[in-house]
Amino acid sequence: MASQVLIRNVCKTYDNFTALQDVSLDINAGEFVTLLGPSGSGKTTLLMVLAGFVRASSGSVKVNGSELLLKPPHKRGIGMVFQNYALFPHMTVTENVAYPLRLRKMNRLEAAEKVRHALSVVRLDDLGDRNIAHLSGGQRQRVALARAIVFEPDIMLMDEPLSALDKQLREHMQIEIRRLHDQLGMTTIYVTHDQTEALTMSDRIAIINKGQLAQFDTPDAIYERPASKFVADFIGETAFVPLTETHGQLTAFGQRFSTAVPVPDGAGRPWLALRPDRAILLDRPIDTLNCLPGVVRQRVYQGDSNLFYVDLPEGHEIMIRRGTGGAQGQDRKLEVGDHITVGVRAEDSVVVRD
Repeated sequence: MASQVLIRNVCKTYDNFTALQDVSLDINAGEFVTLLGPSGSGKTTLLMVLAGFVRASSGSVKVNGSELLLKPPHKRGIGMVFQNYALFPHMTVTENVAYPLRLRKMNRLEAAEKVRHALSVVRLDDLGDRNIAHLSGGQRQRVALARAIVFEPDIMLMDEPLSALDKQLREHMQIEIRRLHDQLGMTTIYVTHDQTEALTMSDRIAIINKGQLAQFDTPDAIYERPASKFVADFIGETAFVPLTETHGQLTAFGQRFSTAVPVPDGAGRPWLALRPDRAILLDRPIDTLNCLPGVVRQRVYQGDSNLFYVDLPEGHEIMIRRGTGGAQGQDRKLEVGDHITVGVRAEDSVVVRD
């Protein structure tokens, strides 16, 4: 049975450094939640607090109503997959996977059956006798997963488990880990600094910056409706256009600017957060669109698309992505130095503040 995890006002300080500051999250039973943020943001510190390897300075973590922080690590019933896998090189695959069961003093017959099942789940049925040194990176990662699930934990913690894999294998294992999560019905809390990985795998993403929670929402909500300029900049490709706000009305370079959703409250300056694939290249302004004047400065060919760097007034720059095939590919060719109009629909005009 999966577990609900309620994190309340968790803080962690080291002398004069604050690693976590009042982080609160409600994680539903059976949910796949990713802690995402830049290096040093505090995401791994929070994971280690949950695992029991770091003691929180203050706060509470309750699992199904029971305080987790009062329990030692080995009594928390949590599976853990480390960044470097932390496998025992002198043991076989079977011995590595069985290790958590040995610690729990499970009888050999029951342990052997659980190990067999765990290896079957991660599709390593035939490698039980193999030495760890003779495995590929992907196989070692699967062994680490099998060891983490063998005692059937309600909660799985993963600390950047795919960072050592090449791009193709990493993308394959993203799907495999998500399949494993769905198959076993665990509550999974996953740490990564890879935005695409988080968007691919997660039910919800908690973005952490400088020890604080910046936004906690579904992948599409975070991508489409970022809560701040930091979130918009960190998730995906984004260009920022400065906006001027006067009596609730927005303008961009003196031109009226419309949005489909209310502008967020706050004291910081408003910015248009523009995704490269949401901009429309025009020969002239259109009344139904927000329009910005620009000059093509550079074109970068990327196979299935071209990325155009466009200079705007006052020294600002945006990126525009346009496909190289189909209807888009039949549009007139843009050349460096061309004067263009950049059109943005009101529904694609996402405004964020500093």
